Amino acid sequence: MSSRPDRPSAAERYSRFRAHQEHPMLADFASRQAFALDDFQLRACRELEDGRSVLVAAPTGSGKTIVGEFAVHLALESGRKAFYTTPIKALSNQKFHDLSMRYGPENVGLLTGDNSINGEAPVVVMTTEVLRNMLYAGSRTLDTLGFVVMDEVHYLADRIRGAVWEEVIIHLPESVAVASLSATVSNAEEFGEWLGTVRGETTTIVEERRPVPLYQHVIAGRRMYDLFADEETADPTRDRQPRVNPQLEKLARDDWARGRMKDRRAPRGGKRPQSGSNGARGAWTPTRAQVVEQLDRAGLLPAIVFIFSRIGCDAAVQQCLEANLRLTSPAEREEIYAFVEERCADLPDEDLQALGYHEFLDGLTRGIAAHHAGMLPKFKECVEELFLRGLCRVVFATETLALGINMPARSVVIEKLSKWNGETHADLSPGEYTQLTGRAGRRGIDVEGHGVVLWQQGLDPSSVAGLASTRTYPLRSSFRPSYNMAVNLVHQFGRDRARELLESSFAQFQADKAVVGLARQLRKSDDALAGYADAAACDRGDFMEYAGLRHQLSDTERDLAKSRRFDRRQEVLDSLEALRPGDVIEVPSGRFAGIAVVIDPGTRADRDGPRPYVLTADRHARRLSLTDFATPVGSITRLKIPRSFNGRNPQSRRDLANALKERTHGFAPPPPGRDGRSGHGPARSSTGRSGMEDSRIEDLRRRLRAHPCHECPDREDHARWAERWFKLERDSATLRRRIEQRTNTIARRFDRVCEVLATLGYLEGEGSDLVVTDRGRTLMRIYNEMDLLTAESLRAGLWDGLDASELAAVLSTLVYESRRPDDAATPRLPASGPVREVLAEMVSTWSDLDALEREHHLDQLHEPDLGFVWAAWRWAEGDELDDILRVTDLSAGDFVRWVKQLLDLADQVADAAGSGALRTTARETAGRLRRGVVAYSSVSS
Repeated sequence: MSSRPDRPSAAERYSRFRAHQEHPMLADFASRQAFALDDFQLRACRELEDGRSVLVAAPTGSGKTIVGEFAVHLALESGRKAFYTTPIKALSNQKFHDLSMRYGPENVGLLTGDNSINGEAPVVVMTTEVLRNMLYAGSRTLDTLGFVVMDEVHYLADRIRGAVWEEVIIHLPESVAVASLSATVSNAEEFGEWLGTVRGETTTIVEERRPVPLYQHVIAGRRMYDLFADEETADPTRDRQPRVNPQLEKLARDDWARGRMKDRRAPRGGKRPQSGSNGARGAWTPTRAQVVEQLDRAGLLPAIVFIFSRIGCDAAVQQCLEANLRLTSPAEREEIYAFVEERCADLPDEDLQALGYHEFLDGLTRGIAAHHAGMLPKFKECVEELFLRGLCRVVFATETLALGINMPARSVVIEKLSKWNGETHADLSPGEYTQLTGRAGRRGIDVEGHGVVLWQQGLDPSSVAGLASTRTYPLRSSFRPSYNMAVNLVHQFGRDRARELLESSFAQFQADKAVVGLARQLRKSDDALAGYADAAACDRGDFMEYAGLRHQLSDTERDLAKSRRFDRRQEVLDSLEALRPGDVIEVPSGRFAGIAVVIDPGTRADRDGPRPYVLTADRHARRLSLTDFATPVGSITRLKIPRSFNGRNPQSRRDLANALKERTHGFAPPPPGRDGRSGHGPARSSTGRSGMEDSRIEDLRRRLRAHPCHECPDREDHARWAERWFKLERDSATLRRRIEQRTNTIARRFDRVCEVLATLGYLEGEGSDLVVTDRGRTLMRIYNEMDLLTAESLRAGLWDGLDASELAAVLSTLVYESRRPDDAATPRLPASGPVREVLAEMVSTWSDLDALEREHHLDQLHEPDLGFVWAAWRWAEGDELDDILRVTDLSAGDFVRWVKQLLDLADQVADAAGSGALRTTARETAGRLRRGVVAYSSVSS
């Protein structure tokens, strides 16, 4: 009798029973999920329940955060705490909202630079910097901490903030289990091995398959082409490289053949003639509105369109509005309108115009929005929520959206395959391409995801295919010790222990791994050197000693010949420098050798030396170079050059050449000699040095002849082996230098940082007795990137006597960074008051610190940026947002972001200043800044 199809078999029931018995926490957690967990999720959760740390490297959208949520579940069930860390505040806010919904607001807290909510809860979501600061401060909040989830841990490669992740991983108590969640990187095993060395037993779990298959396309003109032939996907687990669509290759060839055209965009409305059955001759870049229409017709919405420009994102929304696109129904528009109005109800009416609220709402009700760092956090949250609900159908976003925010789409469009990286326009890397397209395909909703690249002039389909199928993007550490890190480590652990901790960083681990390979090569070289030395052995004496004398002789002879060539060249240069117009010379070599008269000495003609302009007896007027003078040259006699002489006039050349012949007829030049320059300056001489070298050469030759191996009949056979020994020894010396450069690189940099701090009085003592001074304890409280300049300004009392608004103005220079410093306009500063003078003193202090850093081969600090001074001052003075934005280049979102960073620094200054007037002023500064749009909580209620 067959069993019912919906009833599990006895074997399945027994397997579930065993799993429940072995991992009851996981069984309970899995039973609460609306879907069955994948194998990699189950494996990772089992490792956590068994008490091990885990590293999970999986594609975007694969559900690796389930592992982090299970760590939270374990903490709550076992009566311990869990910290969930993220790289950005927006992701912290989103995760706080998700966990509060699941476990109740009383069990979940949030700690970021902006918000402090229920910080003693059993589960706390925070940015990684907050956890780092808690570790250095020895916070009691760390008591009973059992689990730390490090979401987006691959962010440790970030040049500016990446070091924080390594600091946290190194300094967490050994009893804490760490669940590290990473995008797919090609060296996950190496990263996991490092985690094992610093955290104890750590299991690395790599999942490369996407839960929703991803198909790649290219939009060209009115058509969407598959990137790969036969609708293949770029499966990273497959060895075979997928074949590029022949139609796309033909399209690229035809585009190249037609030559470059100034405008590849279709005319307004998209009208452009097509030809060919496959439309190959209709390759052009559709407008953004046309792209959205194509996606809508193909059923590929909702979509994220990545445009690597904030201005471009806002312009794209405007273009869609001008094209009168509507992607929502009337009922959906009403729902969107009500949602946004409710969420933004606390925005003051007077700020709505400055914030662009009405334009933002108009786009959202049509299902269209932008998403970038320049937007108000409240607006971005609205976009994220409505996109998750399926009400916002297309989002034009910068790459920051790809970092962890939960906004999966059916399709992802990449407008261009290059972006501005802060210094230049650089091509997307395979890792960046994968991170962006990883958003395509919503698990449990879509059966497949779609990555789309927009056709641009010169697009190479093979390059796109390479981006889509390459999986070689390793994680590289950006760790380096800061001044704040140094004083905190020395204070907590002492210098020796601090060096050991830094040597356990991932940066040093990677350097040491490279050293392992170099050391292996060096060991092989050493073995080979011993073999060569044995083969060169001679029964008459120490042949390697004899070979060493031969090498010394060869090197000395070569150096002497080189020195003589240099001296002779210098003599030639000196002789040419001494020439004057009218000098008659004999050109010693080259095409124009012979008698010539100098028209122009050409001493400033070329940086490689003088290039005299001469007329030869054969009437050639030419400018000569050093190659024409193998030996020094001097004036034989002189000839007057007519003022009217013109080298381009044949008659002028003929007349002067005849005069030259008459003047030198029957004239015999002086014999060549050391001073053959007719008295034009003293000749260079290296007789003393040459004599010493000749004496050394003679001594080496004498010692060679006297050596017992000199008469050996097999001398040349031995010499060949010795020559191999010397060549390999040179290569080995290069390897040793490379190993020395990579060994203890982080600890050596830490030593240089400590030297700077000791010079300035933040540390005192020698070697292992180094201790933090009172001045250093002030620096311990400053976590800003410009930590040392902040501490030096405090020490020098530069900010004493400033009022709250003036303090806001000068502190802004320590947090603000112009997006493109080279293009920044002259900063606007307060017209009166002490701000200008204080800023000048701060820049002078930075200059002194910069010189000290260069002396110690460091580059930690950058020059204070004055671009936000006026805006910070006026905001603290109470000006309206609209008034400030009208005279700055800042968007509302950027303005709020910089003010919040300024707020964070003002709080640090108040904490570090000690009791006194400055602490009071700093707190007043924070109070003045925390108003209006800046004070709005960015945490969804």
